[in-house]
Amino acid sequence: DKTIVAAIDAGGTSFKCALVNLDGTIVKAWSLPTSTPDETLATCAESFETALKPLNVKPEALGIASFGPVEIDPAAPNYGTITGTAKPSWNGAAIGPRLSAALGCRFALDTDVNVALAAELRWGAGQGLSNAAYMTVGTGIGVGLWLNGGPVGRPTHPEFGHIRVARHPEDTRFEGVCALHGDCLEGLASGPALRARWGDPSKLAVDHPAWKIEAHYLAQACLNLYLATRLERIMIGGGVMNTTHLLAKVQTAFDALMGDYLPVSGVNIICAPDLGAQAGVLGGAVLALDLLN
Repeated sequence: DKTIVAAIDAGGTSFKCALVNLDGTIVKAWSLPTSTPDETLATCAESFETALKPLNVKPEALGIASFGPVEIDPAAPNYGTITGTAKPSWNGAAIGPRLSAALGCRFALDTDVNVALAAELRWGAGQGLSNAAYMTVGTGIGVGLWLNGGPVGRPTHPEFGHIRVARHPEDTRFEGVCALHGDCLEGLASGPALRARWGDPSKLAVDHPAWKIEAHYLAQACLNLYLATRLERIMIGGGVMNTTHLLAKVQTAFDALMGDYLPVSGVNIICAPDLGAQAGVLGGAVLALDLLN
């Protein structure tokens, strides 16, 4: 079967692109830098044309994992369009419609974190689960939720990164970096928040107090997710989590916050995603393959 779908992980820094077959195998993958909407979308379409030519096939569908906020309701007239973002010039960019027209196939689009969750449920750490979450901790913080066998928030999407969390007692003076809310979860625990307090996170020692404070905030987020929805698993990815020792600190802090209230452990509930940096583009493939079905 030569059926191929096109998949894109559309991020604020780069567009990761791939051609994927029916079983999720990536046939070809590449990336290109994110610049202006016109330049990025035109270059993206041209790159797919170049990749498809030697294969002598056309994509049957296109799936896009997009940064946001973005309209994800297929019934909306502006479906697939960025609806408001701090990234210059991208507000109103019709990512889905423009790339769909250029590639000559139908498209499906969702938030980057929802799509990463879909990929983990299909091929990664969420296989076989009915209730799971994917949290990404990077430039921002986002959460995708899957409850009772379906996504949460339709026809919109969760904005869990902007919940309020209790301040760590050693972190009472930092104002937070969220432009709208200051010290919400994203304002306190995102990559820019770490950098604003401590400088380059990659240069911090394992026992630096930054990691204890970061784990405190992420563990609160996990605790809130678990207590509200009784999830089977919370997968945490994103650039900040590339600091490999941080996951264990979050698990330990989760247990401390839970106390003896419920007989669960951070190790059993919180884990790293299996698909890593490929979760977004593979999630795009899931969206496209689901269109075919």
